[in-house]
Amino acid sequence: MKTVRDIDLTGRRMFVRVDFNVPLDENGQVSDITRITAALPTIQYLVDHGAKVILASHLGRPKGKKDPQYSLAPVAKILSELLQRPVLFLPDCIGPEVQGAVEALENGTVALLENVRFYKEETDNDEIFSKKLAALADTYVNDAFGCAHRAHASTAGIAKFLSPKVAGFLIERELQFLGEKTANPKRPFTVILGGAKVSDKISVIDALLDKADNMIIGGAMAYTFLLARGHTVGNSLVEPDKIDIARAAMQKAQQKNVNLLLPIDSIATDRIDFGARAIGVAQVVGPDIPANMSGIDIGPKSVALFSETIQNSKTILLNGPMGIFEIKDAAKGTFAIAEAIAKNREAISIIGGGDSIKAVNKSGHGNDVTFISTGGGASLEFLEGKILPGIDVLD
Repeated sequence: MKTVRDIDLTGRRMFVRVDFNVPLDENGQVSDITRITAALPTIQYLVDHGAKVILASHLGRPKGKKDPQYSLAPVAKILSELLQRPVLFLPDCIGPEVQGAVEALENGTVALLENVRFYKEETDNDEIFSKKLAALADTYVNDAFGCAHRAHASTAGIAKFLSPKVAGFLIERELQFLGEKTANPKRPFTVILGGAKVSDKISVIDALLDKADNMIIGGAMAYTFLLARGHTVGNSLVEPDKIDIARAAMQKAQQKNVNLLLPIDSIATDRIDFGARAIGVAQVVGPDIPANMSGIDIGPKSVALFSETIQNSKTILLNGPMGIFEIKDAAKGTFAIAEAIAKNREAISIIGGGDSIKAVNKSGHGNDVTFISTGGGASLEFLEGKILPGIDVLD
């Protein structure tokens, strides 16, 4: 796939789709800059090579209407600080005023358009809207991996009207780690899947059982697997209608000689208060969970078992937390697994999915892993083997 390295940049107006869909605090200020910093290498490269950089992104779900709480203005301020240069913030993403401003850009300057989702035509992948966006530039660059699974105007439609159309460095790295490094992994290859629901990960489990040597299942989805193995799970979050799918996955693992590991103990409680981020009395149980209790995290024996497998791995892919890590008393398992991954300096470690990234960063080991993917749904769909529209349109 062509990247920004493969084309002439000097003096060209580059429409760069980035993913600046960042969290904002109660004062409307950016509370996590991960996605902004992820785009910096591409932006800096374009600036250094004399391009005129026009950045486009969405923020939140303004439902096709202009809504000040979803403005990208706070992002422009942070971006300017990180680049150590002015960033021209434009109050719209199409129209004569925007057109005039981008035509007046000098080589090596950066402009940020207002939220493209202020127009419903963006998510409709409307052709006329795509043409209006394309009119701002000469060349298209996609560096928004987190949105690459969406066929929207700024991720797919615009590419019909601009050429060349190439990837930025972030997408290049995403494809390298989620693609090459998992398609031909250094072995043993261990996949760690967590999160709430088996239904969210059915296709990923199936696809990765063809590649993995070990598959560790944690999080609430593990309770559906434990139920399928005949264990009691108390009041734990389960999907009884997905038991057959869990059984089929365990059968496939056996056929493929994949070592599929489930928790052998759990932290369980009689009460969970999500609002107060608190739990009732907690105890280590397992693998069976008593009738009046809910599993909220993997237990110490599971941590030891999973950590040993992680320690002996050469490629590790983590997608999903091991418990309700937002609650302090249910976060130990998730953080312990993050630490085990970080300690294995010999392995290529790939972290995918929003909750996994939050958890690894919160554990203090964000800088100790090889690669953190910026894609949530896009990472999962890519690992499933689906074609991503935002990637498919590139040269």
